[in-house]
Amino acid sequence: MTDEIHPDSPDSSEQPRNILDKAIFTFGNAISLLFLFTVAISFYEVIMRYVFNDPTMWVHETATFLGGVLFIYGGIYALSINKHVRVVLIYDIVSDSTRRWLNVFHHVMGLLFSGLLSWAAYQMVQDSWFTPFGDLRLETSGSAWNPVFPALVKGMVFATLCVMFVQFSLHLIQELNSLRKRKDV
Repeated sequence: MTDEIHPDSPDSSEQPRNILDKAIFTFGNAISLLFLFTVAISFYEVIMRYVFNDPTMWVHETATFLGGVLFIYGGIYALSINKHVRVVLIYDIVSDSTRRWLNVFHHVMGLLFSGLLSWAAYQMVQDSWFTPFGDLRLETSGSAWNPVFPALVKGMVFATLCVMFVQFSLHLIQELNSLRKRKDV
C-alpha cells in the first residue's frame, strides 16, 4: 500500500498527493504559528512606541521578513493541497477527461513557470549573497539595525521555486500515470 492519495479519489482535492506534499503541508502548518509571533511582536512595538515612547528598531523589519517568508512558502503549501488558483469557470464545466488534460497542461506550464523563475531567482541570490569576486557577503537592509533579511528572502524565493519545480514534476507524473491507467481500463 502506498502513502499517496490517488488524484481521482473524492478526498484528493484538498489532500497532499505524495510524500513531498505531506512534508510541505505538515511543515507549513507548524510554521504558520509564526504569524502569531509576528502579531505579538507588532503589538509589542505599538506598546513600546505609544505607551513608553521607546520604539524598537528591529520589530518592523522582523515582522516584514517573517510575513514575506511565510507568504512565499504559501505558494508551495497551496500547491501541496491543490488549492492553487485556477479558472474554475472553465474547469468546473468540462468533462473529467478534459479536466485531466487541463491538469496536465497546468503542470507543464507550472514546470515552465517555476523553472524559469528559479533561474531568475538564482541570479538574484548570486547578486545578494556574493561579491563580484565570489566572497560571501549577504545583502543587508541598509537600516540602522541592518539585518541580512533581504538576502535571506531572496534565498527563500529561490529554494521555494526549486521545491515547486519538483512538486510540479511529481504532480505531472502522477497525472500522466492516472491518464495511462484510465486508458488501460
